[in-house]
Amino acid sequence: MVERQLRDRGIEDVRVLAAMGRVPREQFLPRRLQRSAYTDSALPIGAGQTISQPWVVAAICQALALRGDERVLEVGTGSGYSAAVLAELAAEVIGIERHEPLARGAATALAEIGVRNVRVLIGDGSRGYPEEAPFEAIAVHASAPAAPRALLNQLAEGGRLVVPIATKESDDLTLLRRHGDAIERQPIAPCRFVPLIGDEGF
Repeated sequence: MVERQLRDRGIEDVRVLAAMGRVPREQFLPRRLQRSAYTDSALPIGAGQTISQPWVVAAICQALALRGDERVLEVGTGSGYSAAVLAELAAEVIGIERHEPLARGAATALAEIGVRNVRVLIGDGSRGYPEEAPFEAIAVHASAPAAPRALLNQLAEGGRLVVPIATKESDDLTLLRRHGDAIERQPIAPCRFVPLIGDEGF
């Protein structure tokens, strides 16, 4: 997976490649799908949600450019797989998932593989988590009609937000960086996500 799906497709951050190699993706899938854990595709995890394909997870992590000392907010934690990868790259991860069964399953799976620096909360991730803002990085795993203003407001100075922006043709995975009141925007790649449901989503 690391060589063929990631490195050969432009993932160059050595910390991201190492993290993707360490986290056991099968632990975050229903038992019937564990044999397909390392296929280059999204897979269903219940509640109409999916676990993102490995390249998408790696691309988000690479765009966030994490050094290891950051606090990261993750919106749409789902199975917990992406949170586990982020936990390898940052000091602390707060994940928000609106489906309670998925949130509880993610917390269990993370605990089972020994991840201790992730908290999984149940709620509307489109609002972010202002109680503990600002965050150096925010990762959104669902497509939004626009970058949620609440999330932009919760970015620290120099902070990075990665979010898929919905268009008619595809969802455009996009990196946004905060510089004072200005937001720098950079496209990453077209992709396909489930919609972000909430006050600042669909």
